[in-house]
Amino acid sequence: MCLLQSKLIFHMINYSAPDLTQHPPRSVRVRLGGYAHLARLLDKARAVIAGKGADYHYNCPLDQQLFAFTGISADAMLAEIKTGKTDTQILAWIDAQSKRQRYEVIAWSAWLEQHGPGGAPGHEWAASVIKGNKSERDDIRSFADLLDFDDYHSYGGKA
Repeated sequence: MCLLQSKLIFHMINYSAPDLTQHPPRSVRVRLGGYAHLARLLDKARAVIAGKGADYHYNCPLDQQLFAFTGISADAMLAEIKTGKTDTQILAWIDAQSKRQRYEVIAWSAWLEQHGPGGAPGHEWAASVIKGNKSERDDIRSFADLLDFDDYHSYGGKA
């Protein structure tokens, strides 16, 4: 064991049953099979199943965007996740169910990463999250930006 390892306590993340009381789910920007948000959705679902979802919610509005795009229901997805399938196996199942072409997945994912609050109520909500985290940041434009910021700050990062 190297000197550095002997002085550090490593916390390994178990992505089969993530504990979102200890760390955030993967970013919206992490792609699985080209799908933005899918890895995050899987982390949240697995954590909820394990009773470790913290304040994260399965079937939130962003999850619903993915369900609408793929044509897969939240209940069907959750049932498939509960079987213990890996990310790769879930992706194969989604591809078999959805029939979306790869170029559609890429275009949709690019849109999702840039999707923002829209009208005034959405902007007010986003601003309240930023202010609630005691930040003066003015570079947050999309929901992906906002979630990354909130996850970082919620687990000890300095805004």
